[in-house]
Amino acid sequence: MTIEIKVPQLPESVTDATLVSWHKKPGEAVSRDENLVDLETDKVVLEVPAPSAGVIKELKVENGATVTSGQVLAILEAGEGAVAAAPAAKKAEAPAAAETKAAAAAGGKLAPAAKRMVEEHKLDATQIAGSGRDGRVSKGDVIQHMSGKSAPAEAKAPAKAPAVKLPAAVGSRNEQRVPMTRLRARIAERLIQAQSTAAMLTTFNEVDLTAVNEIRARYKDKFEKAHGVKLGFSSFFIKAAIEALRKFPAVNASIDGNDVVYHEYYDFGVAVSTERGLMVPVIRNAEALSFAELEQAVGDYAKKARDGSISLEELTGGTFTITNGGVFGSLMSTPILNPPQVAILGMHKIQERPMVVDGEIKIRPMMYLALTYDHRIVDGRESVQFLVAIKEALEDPARLLLQL
Repeated sequence: MTIEIKVPQLPESVTDATLVSWHKKPGEAVSRDENLVDLETDKVVLEVPAPSAGVIKELKVENGATVTSGQVLAILEAGEGAVAAAPAAKKAEAPAAAETKAAAAAGGKLAPAAKRMVEEHKLDATQIAGSGRDGRVSKGDVIQHMSGKSAPAEAKAPAKAPAVKLPAAVGSRNEQRVPMTRLRARIAERLIQAQSTAAMLTTFNEVDLTAVNEIRARYKDKFEKAHGVKLGFSSFFIKAAIEALRKFPAVNASIDGNDVVYHEYYDFGVAVSTERGLMVPVIRNAEALSFAELEQAVGDYAKKARDGSISLEELTGGTFTITNGGVFGSLMSTPILNPPQVAILGMHKIQERPMVVDGEIKIRPMMYLALTYDHRIVDGRESVQFLVAIKEALEDPARLLLQL
């Protein structure tokens, strides 16, 4: 029995996808639920599993093609008999597939973009060092590996070539041209959209995190033992932002055409940097979650975003966004809005600085906060008072328990 492998139903906001790479070739056997092909949309990479065990009979679409919902990708000859009759060519796997498996066996894992480059350039994946978590190989790792390769023998200068005096330092002038991924193109499109349609303005403040540090130091072991998750900074900032949003609902609004939508719930987008680009998973109804549940949600979404297993629904929506450039060492920045939201909070590096406290100079862990907002909806007074409310809540965390 033959089965058509089709593009799954794409979400309403996604019109098409790009076929990144096939994991099987015609004549190769597959098992039920084995991933056959990766499809890249504007936000996530979708996997298309085999509906049944069998043998790939024919591929209808090549790598790099644009596909739409319901389009036939391949023909599968289903059944255990088809698997038994699969040609012995299975033993002679394609070099790229064999290298991918060897890399996985060695503890590495190729990201989709990295896998595509390995296959296109016929590289040995086992020779590429992965810089990601658990040895995951990123596109940057592949590019670095390629740029470090020695020139072919025939391109080297003859042994008796006359000596030529060169400048003391001659840098490499190699170039690598790779197509922009759909996600990167979508990010660029949204950034341009935000800059061209919103009246963006950024206001700054700073917060003394002494009290938060003391709480974390005092309770971190008990917290992790009780809840199975570490007590980080994310939950404090989300809780503080929620209390500030309660006081200034315009900051939790969004724009829909000529209407302003004031949300009476708090769906928090938490920006996560991945090797494919920036993703913003959304924590639904954050106001109903405890500190432990918030820490768990942030950790789970960050892991799924970096592993490429996050769904489109988990990236959709959001009424307010938090981004943390401090994890990369940023001391201050002006974050860009995530339309149609009207505000985004930027966290930064915690740095010890001398501060005047009660007439005395003391060393305190300080962080700059930045709020970028759409001045069409949020007034300067509201933006400044919003940041002051967050500052007060973090410097006196008892306010978070009393909702003051």
